[in-house]
Amino acid sequence: MKRLLLQVWLCLTYISTTESRPSFVEIRKASSLAENVAVITKKSSGDVNIENKNDEGMLDMDKWGPLLKDIELLSGILADVVESENPRVHDLYTQLRDYGLERASALSDCNDETDGMEALGKMISLAKQLDAEEAYGVMRTFAMALNLVNAAEVRHGVRSMKNRIGNQDPNEVFGPLPMVTDSMAGTFDAILKQNLASKDDIYEKLISQKVEIVLTAHPTEVNRRTHLGKYRKVSEMLAYLELHPKDSYERSEALLELRRVIGSLWGSDEIRRTKPTVQTEALGGIAIIETVLWDAVPAYLRKLDAQCRLTLGKRLPIDNVPIRFASWIGGDRDGNPNVTPMVTKEVVAVQRLRAAKLFLNDLNELYGDLAISSRYTPAMEKLAGQIKDSKDVREKYRRVIGHICQRLVKTVKICEAELLGMSHLPELSSRSDNFREVKGWETVEPLWDADEMMRYLRIMYDSLSDTGFQLLADGTLLDIIRRLSTFGMTLVPLDIREESTKHTEALDCITRFLGIGSYKEWNEETRLNFLQAELAGKRPLFRSRDIHNMGFDNSVLNTLETFSVISSLKPDSLGAYVISQAQTASDVLAVMLLQKQFGMSPENSNMMRVVPLFETLTDLENAPEKLETLFSIPSYTGAVKSKQEVMVGYSDSAKDAGRLAACWAQYNSQEEMAAVAKKYGIEITFFHGKGGTVGRGGNPALYRAIQSHPPNTINGRFRVTEQGEMITKNFGSVSVAERTLDIYSSAVLRESFTKHVEPKPEWRKQMKRISKLSCDDYRFLVREEPRFVPYFRQATPELELGSLNIGSRPAKRNPKGGIESLRAIPWTFAWTQTRTHLSAWLGVGAGLRVDDPVELELLQTMYKDWPWFRETIDLIGMILTKTDFSIAKNYDEQLVDKTDDLLSLGREVREKLVQTRQSVLAVTQSNKVAGAHVALVSSSTTIRHPYVDPINVFQAELLKRLRSLEKKDKLSAEMAEDREILKNALIVSIKGVAAGMRNSG
Repeated sequence: MKRLLLQVWLCLTYISTTESRPSFVEIRKASSLAENVAVITKKSSGDVNIENKNDEGMLDMDKWGPLLKDIELLSGILADVVESENPRVHDLYTQLRDYGLERASALSDCNDETDGMEALGKMISLAKQLDAEEAYGVMRTFAMALNLVNAAEVRHGVRSMKNRIGNQDPNEVFGPLPMVTDSMAGTFDAILKQNLASKDDIYEKLISQKVEIVLTAHPTEVNRRTHLGKYRKVSEMLAYLELHPKDSYERSEALLELRRVIGSLWGSDEIRRTKPTVQTEALGGIAIIETVLWDAVPAYLRKLDAQCRLTLGKRLPIDNVPIRFASWIGGDRDGNPNVTPMVTKEVVAVQRLRAAKLFLNDLNELYGDLAISSRYTPAMEKLAGQIKDSKDVREKYRRVIGHICQRLVKTVKICEAELLGMSHLPELSSRSDNFREVKGWETVEPLWDADEMMRYLRIMYDSLSDTGFQLLADGTLLDIIRRLSTFGMTLVPLDIREESTKHTEALDCITRFLGIGSYKEWNEETRLNFLQAELAGKRPLFRSRDIHNMGFDNSVLNTLETFSVISSLKPDSLGAYVISQAQTASDVLAVMLLQKQFGMSPENSNMMRVVPLFETLTDLENAPEKLETLFSIPSYTGAVKSKQEVMVGYSDSAKDAGRLAACWAQYNSQEEMAAVAKKYGIEITFFHGKGGTVGRGGNPALYRAIQSHPPNTINGRFRVTEQGEMITKNFGSVSVAERTLDIYSSAVLRESFTKHVEPKPEWRKQMKRISKLSCDDYRFLVREEPRFVPYFRQATPELELGSLNIGSRPAKRNPKGGIESLRAIPWTFAWTQTRTHLSAWLGVGAGLRVDDPVELELLQTMYKDWPWFRETIDLIGMILTKTDFSIAKNYDEQLVDKTDDLLSLGREVREKLVQTRQSVLAVTQSNKVAGAHVALVSSSTTIRHPYVDPINVFQAELLKRLRSLEKKDKLSAEMAEDREILKNALIVSIKGVAAGMRNSG
């Protein structure tokens, strides 16, 4: 029993040291916590996930024991490192950790958050006593401890999935993919068992579906790229340790290496001292492809192929990939002046360079595999015969491979020469000296076209298959074919994004220059007539080479130069041209005309598809009408070949109208846009601009989220953004990335066979009422309440977030603007830091609150019978479990001016939080905020709270001290030094909260 209690204690402490053991009283508290470990605190209370507990109600150590051992190991190493350097910091950390556990215990034993105030008061008191150096050391320890916990959880996630595969019924036949709901194996099984489709139907739908994940540089990853690599190595070392016996030499060496990594982390600077450039952000995106996705994609496709053969009786076509990638990094210029035309050109060149080098590595390996000197098909003989001056006379596969390598080396040399003239980063323009010497590259043509390279590879593959070498064909060569199908010759196509107003300004300058009036002043009908006439004409508006002699300002020149640059790039380098703040049909035609001006047209096969982004409540409501206008123009539908992509903005619409109103607007708008597209015979694809957090449209349960989209809006086509910390979370290692690819692919396939619940008329009426009340409540506080802006800036670290240097773009679109110009990411980030999470729930309580029992019963029915509504409410419920009333109140008490106006607003905000909790409980008919999402995060997030609590307390104290120093006219040398240390401590505290909450913005 004592051993079990100690295990529970370890679960709740996470961070154990050899010097700090639980007292008898503490062990008794741990015992009571074990009875309800999934609901440590009221703030995160929810239904107990019984998978986490055994029959006696204790923590299931078979499931969680390995994770706890990993955490104990990592924590012990960190404790040793910290104590050896600074025993005082070690002791303070231990003391604060115990206060956090004391608070968790008090909260778990009661139903009132105020019962945890004694422990919280101890933290607040201790925070005031520490000097700047001590505060910095303590924050570093907590933040690093939480990151190590995250690394252990990454490893545990992979371990758990492997265990689930190993525990499957031995009497049934299973494939390489796990037989779980959100996997392709489970999806195949569910569709077939429910007789929703035949095997042939499933297969045809799978090979025709199109899923594209778009990597963005949105600034939500707070950790440095160097540190991310080290934490990933920690996860890998934990996996390696499991492979070797306790007393083995290999294990002892691995433990030493683990200590080196953690020691290196502790000894390094976790703070970005300068803002990253767009180029360094691009390197981060490229690194994910090079170090993870390059291996994960073919590995997953091998498993999917095997699963198809086993379950469907057919193999996956060798060049078929159900999921692809694109990027915004280097092309997203919306409000980011650092993304210049030359930066875009540079990033594309880097991507081509890296793609060529990666394929050269693969082909070098393939060259070693295919030393075959006989048995070729006629097509292979013909291809090899076209290649002259090769040292490989008899080994014809090698002759072809050598020729491809020559052409790729030529490609590398051209890209390097181009980058040497523009790049300031040596990593971007690095030489290719690491490749074996390839002779004869000077006399061949570079290889730019993926189709041309695929022709070489397919001829070799077919020859091997037809002449008895199928195993060789399905080895490295097949992986290269699948990589080429996924990544092309440019790694990822680059989207361009720009505000609609920039195009309007450019066309206005052009029409004024031409003497035909002011485009900006024309009404929509006049604009459309002008644009259609010019698009139908053959002559450009002006000579493109004269743009610098036409008297245009720098902003307009930048817009026009962007079109000039992208017109010079090869079409496969580019993806979509996304128009942010799109409001009219003319916004779309304007971009088409500017492309035509620089030679990009359907006739030239180089026109980028134009994608309007509807991101405010009004724009979403008007979007169907705007599409109707576009689709009624025959020349437009002909130019786009009856295909249209539309981007839906989740984060900005939520910031504009609040979570509930935005969700309903997104649902209605997509539904109506799909109907308009169907009316005109247009194949529509929705591009979902979602953030990582719920407040910005994110959903931790991806599979279920895709199922809950409006009917007839996916149809096997799904495009979505992945950003910041979500890229790290979903693609941080090969095994994790494989699982993410499986979830995306299977979710879109399952949606194709889902019988959606159509909302009843009375449900729609109720949602209209809820949306209006919710939006009014949200907008009144954020837009009309005069106390709100001062309160927001005092009660949160919004003004200090810029010191994180987490992104190249400014926090505001308009540097002089207020809350309305603040981007959705810092808006959400700030409220996440204080554990208020206001951006995710504000307005929900007002919308859901009803006095009429009949209306309440209707809401309860909607929750029970309508998956979309249930998913929406459960996500909000999950966020409510992350809020902390007392922690949020402490920020007010420490930071907000002691005026009745501001303090009363803080109380009103917290009262709205309570109201929202009560409304959600009433709709879900539960005594505690529950739902699938709460179960998903409860075993992970709630245990973190005892460690995030002290960080939050210190963050409030640090903000108070720093703001006090900022008000002083003159600082002594000692005070100035303290200020710099306090700034560092604050930055680390922000990173620590983000690590503890597992998200930022």
